[in-house]
Parts: sequence; C-alpha cells; structure tokens
Amino acid sequence: MDVTTSARSQSLSRCTCAVLVGLVVSFARVLPVGLVATPPSIALAQGSRADDELAEARRLNREAATIRSSGKFSEAVPLVQRALAIREKILGPEHPDVAASLDNLAGLYRDQGKYAEAELLYRRALAIGEKALGPEHPGVAASLNNLAGLYQAQGKYAQAEPLYQRALAIGEEAGGPWHPNVAASLNNLALLYSAQGKYAEAELLYRRALAILENARGPEHPDVAASLDNLAGLYHAQGKDAEAEPRYRRALTIREKALGPEHPAVAESLNNLAELYQAQGKYAQAEPLYQRALAILEKALGPEHPDVATILDSLAGLYKAQGKYAEAGPQYRHALAILEKALGPEHPNVAAVLENLAAVLRKTNRTAEAEEIEARARTIKAKHAQTAPAK
Repeated sequence: MDVTTSARSQSLSRCTCAVLVGLVVSFARVLPVGLVATPPSIALAQGSRADDELAEARRLNREAATIRSSGKFSEAVPLVQRALAIREKILGPEHPDVAASLDNLAGLYRDQGKYAEAELLYRRALAIGEKALGPEHPGVAASLNNLAGLYQAQGKYAQAEPLYQRALAIGEEAGGPWHPNVAASLNNLALLYSAQGKYAEAELLYRRALAILENARGPEHPDVAASLDNLAGLYHAQGKDAEAEPRYRRALTIREKALGPEHPAVAESLNNLAELYQAQGKYAQAEPLYQRALAILEKALGPEHPDVATILDSLAGLYKAQGKYAEAGPQYRHALAILEKALGPEHPNVAAVLENLAAVLRKTNRTAEAEEIEARARTIKAKHAQTAPAK
C-alpha cells in the first residue's frame, strides 16, 4: 500500500485467532518399568532430582507466561529456553512436553516478528507430536493451528489453509462436530478466508462456530463474545454495518457482564466498536470508546504493553481522519516508542506505525522526514519478506 495516497491507516496485526492457537499441553511423564537394575536408594534419589528439575521447568514456564502477558516478550525468551533445556535433558528430545516448550518459544518469536525462527520451532513441535501422540491427536491439531497462524500472519494463505483444515478434521473426529475445539478451528479457518476476501465461505464457518459455542458454553460466555466479534468484523469488512453493530454491542455487553468493565477483552470490544463508528464518520462517538479502551489497557497491562500501542495507533488514526494532525502525530510517536521497546525496532507492527506517521508528516509538509520514515518501513517489510526458511 502506498502510504502517501491511501486514505486509511495501516492496521496493526492483532491475534484474533481462536483458543486452539497457542494452546500448550503438558503430558504426564511415563516412567519405564522393571528394566533397569538400579539400587532403590539411588533410583529414588535420581527420580527426586529429575522431578525437582521438571518442577523448575514448570515454574519457569509460568513465570514466562506472566512476563509474556505483560508484553515483555524478549524477557520471557530465556526462561522458556531454560525450561526447554531441562525437559530435553530429563525427558528426551522427542517427548510431548518438549514439543509444548517448543510451541511456547515459537510463540514468543512470533510475538516479536521473528517468523523464520518461529517456523522452525513450530515444525519441530509438530513432528514430535505426530510421532509421540499420533497424527490424529488433539495436541497435533493445536500444533497445526499454531503453524497455520504463523503462515497467516505472513500472508501465506495457501500454506495456512490445509493446516487449518487438517486441524478441523482432527477436532471433529476426536470430540465430535459440536466440541468447542471445533469452533476454535472453524474461527481460525474463517479468519483466513476473511483475510482473502472470501466472505461467503467465512460467514458460514463463523455462524457454525457461534452456534457451537452458544450450545456448549451458553449465550453469555466470553467465548461467544469473541465469536460475535469475529462475525461482526466480517460484516464490517463488507460494509454491512447494520449487521455488524448489534453484534459488536452484544459482544461488549457479554464481556462487561462476564469479565467486568475493566477487563482487557472489554477494551478489545470497545476498540472494535470505535473502529466501526470511525469508518462511518461518527468521530464523536468513536473517540470516547478509544479513550476508555486505552485507559483499561494502561491500567490492566501497563502503559508499555503492545496492546496499548494498538489503541494509540487507532486513536491517532481517528485524529488523522479528521485532519487533526497535531493530535495524531504524538499518538503515533507514542505507539512507535512502545512497539520498538516491546517488540524490537524491526517488527512488522513498527513498520505499520512508521507508515501511518509518515502519512501525517506528509500532510503537514514535512516531506523529508516522511521519506526517511517510509524508507525505514520499507526496509523492515523487505527484511521480513526475505526471512522464510529454506524448505
């Protein structure tokens, strides 16, 4: 997209995939029986040490998950790497718990835009799962969803689709067609179709997913809200705002009731509804929703979380759409600073904000600075386009 002529801001990528993406399952460790003639006292001591180390790996993963949720992805990486090393040492390199650690580490790399590194780990985790658990195990479906989500994030739709479809088939076979995991896979596949403009195919999948979740969870469950948000987003993408708005509003109501008014998921619904109003030119209705979403995320996640940058970018886009460039520029710069610190200076989302900021600079006749920023954005995007690992 040529940012000098586009009327719309570049959107930051957000993880909207359903619950199977990022799912990590630890499996019970099965000990060999009766083959090793080790004295009982030694065997007990060795077992105790191994159990202690595995407990440490679990602790490291919990700590890493907490750090990751705060948006400090690079700080979480060494913890997951240590947990992975412990599990490889105690359990062997092809144990399902090793695959779980690989999935965790790959997710952190994906968060940082390190797609090549993430792909290698996701592929190894998938191979371990297929060998250790069998190709039709639900844990394999989770790995397939993770790898497909990575491809989708890079626009590699043809590579993502068969993985999502296989994950869906596994879920249907393992849990039946009305299992919530089937809804998750349907949502993932629908997101892929929506990204390609295949709206009719996506709508059928979203509607089926919503029906499954309403049946399994009840009509006021947060998972139902997430499904409603996806369906509303599909309608909004087609300009069917009359169908999108009530679903966005229902999702917001469900989340406020089920999770509380200060939950980050409420901020997501507020942001979605604000974007709808912005697209309709209802700027006065959009701004307080963005502001409330921003306040929720700053309080819940901290002022330097990447999701805060997403709202700042959206708010800046609102100001830009109204020609309020003096207000838009500082918001874009604030978002940029957060993303550079949290994700690194070469993350794709950094490139998106750079392009948005450059567009504002051009509107204020700061062409030289805009050109420098655009050049940096192109460099980032070109780098990511060239980092696919060799097959």
